[in-house]
Amino acid sequence: MFSCAGIDVAKDTLEIRINPQDVGASFSNSISDFPKLIDWFNCYKVNRVLLEATGGYEREVMKALQAGGFDVIRINPRRAKSFASAMGQRAKTDPIDARLLAQFAEVIKSPKSRVSSPEQDNLRALVQQRENFVQQQSDDLRRIKTASADLVKPLLQSHIDYLTQAIKSIEKLIRQSAKKLDSDKAARLCSVKGIGLVTAASLMAYLPELGEVGRHEIAALAGIAPYNDDSGKHKGLRHIEGGRFSARRAMYMASWVVITRQPEFQARYQTLRDKGKCAKVALIACMRVLLIRLNAMIRDRTPWKEQLA
Repeated sequence: MFSCAGIDVAKDTLEIRINPQDVGASFSNSISDFPKLIDWFNCYKVNRVLLEATGGYEREVMKALQAGGFDVIRINPRRAKSFASAMGQRAKTDPIDARLLAQFAEVIKSPKSRVSSPEQDNLRALVQQRENFVQQQSDDLRRIKTASADLVKPLLQSHIDYLTQAIKSIEKLIRQSAKKLDSDKAARLCSVKGIGLVTAASLMAYLPELGEVGRHEIAALAGIAPYNDDSGKHKGLRHIEGGRFSARRAMYMASWVVITRQPEFQARYQTLRDKGKCAKVALIACMRVLLIRLNAMIRDRTPWKEQLA
């Protein structure tokens, strides 16, 4: 009989619970302690491990467990909170959270988390850092317009100039990293009118499953799959929910450009608007079609084909 473990991850510690034995332990969140953790898991024949995304503190232990042959599932903390609410658990401590995660691991149907390569990690880090620089630049551009003292404006402009150069430098590194990770995928994505280097790298970083899964799963991973809202005689509007926000944001901006540059998508968008759909609903529909076609293109290794409007 195999066991399931839940790990409550903190910056310095790992609080762990194993079911059905209902045993727990604490380990330090350090590489030196991971072999002891793996040996302890093997003693209880642990097969599945569930942990929350905690802003990066979980990455090293996750990689160590994956390398050790465990099925590791990383979930959004919101799902763990919803599970605790459904179980009627109001109190919150690290041992309690670990026990709930172990219980959740026994019933969850999510696939195990993907094992990322060093190249994948590097590309993701570069894309995220570029996003940070762009956000800082945008913030300073707003501040310089409303600065109350003229002495502050040169300082803000100097920082804006620095960020502009930093963004250009990091884009060069992104190009190199994307080619090193998968030059064929990067080239195919960039061949699509409306998708540039940044969008292609973002999709490769945030949706590594692109080209490896089906159309429904890739749409769900990006958070643009429509879900029903029906009950009895009530027929609610279909809506999107969940998925990876970063991937959806990259697709959102790219889709506007694709709609502008490709007649097929422009016609699709306009048809939905003429039917009374609001702009965002029409855009999401175009996003879903675009992502599904990109997924098929990467999977089949075929060139992008612009269809007639």
